[in-house]
Amino acid sequence: MKKKLMKRLIVFVTVAVVAGSFIGCGKDTSNIEKEKSPNSGEIMVLGSSALQPLAEVAAKDFMEKNTDAIINVQGGGSGAGIKGVLEGSCDIGNSDVTADVKFGDQEKVKDLVDHKVCGIGFAVVVSKDVTIDSLTKEQIKDIFQGNITNWSQVGGTDKEIVLIHRKSSSGTRLTFVDKIMDGEKEDSSIGITKPESGAVREAVKVTEGSISYLALSYLSEDVMRDVKPISLNGVEPSNDNVTKGDYPFWSYEHMYTLGEAEGVEKSFIDYMISEENEKNVEALGYIPMSKLK
Repeated sequence: MKKKLMKRLIVFVTVAVVAGSFIGCGKDTSNIEKEKSPNSGEIMVLGSSALQPLAEVAAKDFMEKNTDAIINVQGGGSGAGIKGVLEGSCDIGNSDVTADVKFGDQEKVKDLVDHKVCGIGFAVVVSKDVTIDSLTKEQIKDIFQGNITNWSQVGGTDKEIVLIHRKSSSGTRLTFVDKIMDGEKEDSSIGITKPESGAVREAVKVTEGSISYLALSYLSEDVMRDVKPISLNGVEPSNDNVTKGDYPFWSYEHMYTLGEAEGVEKSFIDYMISEENEKNVEALGYIPMSKLK
């Protein structure tokens, strides 16, 4: 009798333990988080003011399609973007120029991965009172090095030339030095320096005899009321002339990541170069990668 009672007790305890283990497993399973989508998470995109308008529109569209993604886009210049990625203050750094050109040190940027997302053209612009419509590269170089100081020296009216530079961290400025100045530095001791496109626009608008440069993507109808783009060696600044190879003042727009892009970083960069985003690229005045291959 005692043996039967003991056996029943053992069976009861065993069943209770097994049942409890299943219940426990059930609780653990319910607490397991679902695997996160590669399109979820929050990232900071920082850098080139020339690329900023496209990045902002693309981010808005991307977040509408991927509601678990948060993409913050800020300007600050190409140098700030690349530096931010290296220091970890942003996830993607936007730049008008390659990182090694910006920092002049291949070793320092060796861990960065370059993602070309579109092309961008630039134009030399002058104030509305300037009567000339075209300059050669040599004339522009002489103007920005202080060798030509009056518009009458290049076929214009007798009026002093006022230089408006971009700040040293500007990728647009480095592109200007590379493509127009052939690597030779401007004389930044003459004229004035402005931090970004909006400030350049305002300075050219209110300063008679002024000259500077802006991205074609920035030259909306509204901006064109304040500044006048001029031709380079007789070639009009346009995306069509860039893709045909007739106009040299342009560059790729780059998005840099520290190491290979992953998760929402990769998904957003992929969206930037996607066929779906080409409508934004062209509508905002940039050049799709498909037209630069």
